[in-house]
Amino acid sequence: MEAFLNKKYKLASSENFDEYMKALGVGFITRKIGNTTSPTIELSRSGDEYTLLTSSTFKNTSISFRPGEEFEEDTVDGRKVKSRVDIEDNRLTHVQKGEKDTTIVREFFADEVKATMTIDDIVCTRVYKLVE
Repeated sequence: MEAFLNKKYKLASSENFDEYMKALGVGFITRKIGNTTSPTIELSRSGDEYTLLTSSTFKNTSISFRPGEEFEEDTVDGRKVKSRVDIEDNRLTHVQKGEKDTTIVREFFADEVKATMTIDDIVCTRVYKLVE
C-alpha cells in the first residue's frame, strides 16, 4: 500500500449508488445529495494505523484503523457499525457489521481507486481518479 499513501483520488464515475443507498435505508434527500457529490479520498498511515479520509462539499469523514482489528465506526449515513479492514497487496477489504452488513473493497492502482460496495445482492461500483 506504500505506493498509494498520501495521494488524493476524486470520484469520476458511480454505478448503482442510489440502489446501494436505498438498501441501506438512506432517505430520499440524503440519497439525492449523495448522488450529486464527488468526494475525494486519501489514505495515510502513521505507524501501524491507517486513516482513510473522505472529503466532499456535503460531509467530511475519517476512519482510522489497524489492519485486521475491529473498530467502531459511524458511517456517513449515520449508522453505527463494527468494522474491520484487511489489507492484501493493493486491496483494502472493509467489512461493516450492523443492522445491515456491507462490504467495501477498494482496489488501488497507479491512477485510480476502484471501490466495489456490496449489500445483500446489490453491487455498486465507484471509480476515483488520481488528482495530480
